[in-house]
Amino acid sequence: MSLRPEALALFLLAGCGAHEPAPIAFVTNGVDPFWTIAAAGVAAAEAEFGIRCDVREPEGNTINEQQEIVEDLLSRHVEGIAISPIDAENEASLIDEACAKAKVITHDSDAPGTQRLCFIGVDNYAAGRLCGQLVAEALPDGGSIVIFIGRLEQDNSKKRRQGVIDELLGREFAGYDSADAELEGNGYTILDTRTDQFDQNKAKANAEDAIALYPDLDCMVGLFAYNAPNCLEAVAAAGKLGQIRIVSFDEQDATLQGIQDGHIHGTVSQNPFEYGYHSVRILKALLDGDESVLPEDAVLEIEPTVVRQADVAQFWGELRARMESGRAKER
Repeated sequence: MSLRPEALALFLLAGCGAHEPAPIAFVTNGVDPFWTIAAAGVAAAEAEFGIRCDVREPEGNTINEQQEIVEDLLSRHVEGIAISPIDAENEASLIDEACAKAKVITHDSDAPGTQRLCFIGVDNYAAGRLCGQLVAEALPDGGSIVIFIGRLEQDNSKKRRQGVIDELLGREFAGYDSADAELEGNGYTILDTRTDQFDQNKAKANAEDAIALYPDLDCMVGLFAYNAPNCLEAVAAAGKLGQIRIVSFDEQDATLQGIQDGHIHGTVSQNPFEYGYHSVRILKALLDGDESVLPEDAVLEIEPTVVRQADVAQFWGELRARMESGRAKER
């Protein structure tokens, strides 16, 4: 794809050492390969729509860092911000403050009740139910399960976890089950939900502890991108490959390799490339005064992709091609 003239000018400026601030920013909720994929989507949209976008990641994965990033962006008079809130409830005032000064949208995880203009992402409850279906495929006769997730303060996390639970127990949504509750139904027992606050060492320790605590554990469900790879390492170290099934969310290389090798049953991909691409596309249009890009009901729903062993090679190949395309546009 050839660059539009304005896009080419921006890249030439960048190559000549210009340091003008980008007019828009894409703010993540942490540092993870998931966000590398989203950043490739940002780069693709930058080239297509002729605008620069600053990708900002809170390296310690904390709400304080994310708040500092947003405040810094506002101090530099950034005109548009796409953010994945770490804790939407406790960041509501921050987001509304940003909305008063810039065009603000959310991606990946929403901030219900704020003045944000729209949300870009999967229906996390429905995607959680898809993940629950993968668990049911892996354990058709039922079994015991532990859920692993980064944090439950995020809107997407709560919905994703509940979707898994309701699918397995044969329920419709009626609220959020307590994280420390043991839940039973339909032949399945959800023993525990373990959070790690985006701490990789804690995520690995959570997996190891669960294997030690529950000797008859049948399945580990990882709902953040890094959870399933950590579960896989713990299961392999315990000598229980094939005995403890693993179901994943997202598309880390280690997860896809695990699916290809038959050690992970499957995963639900959110297609984060689209988060980056559409965030830039919508913010650019809004800065140009075009509000027709805002989706109906202020939600742009991205369709998730279920990946099993039979289709992992094709999915992985397409993902690599999109990543390389994004890198080429960055260059």
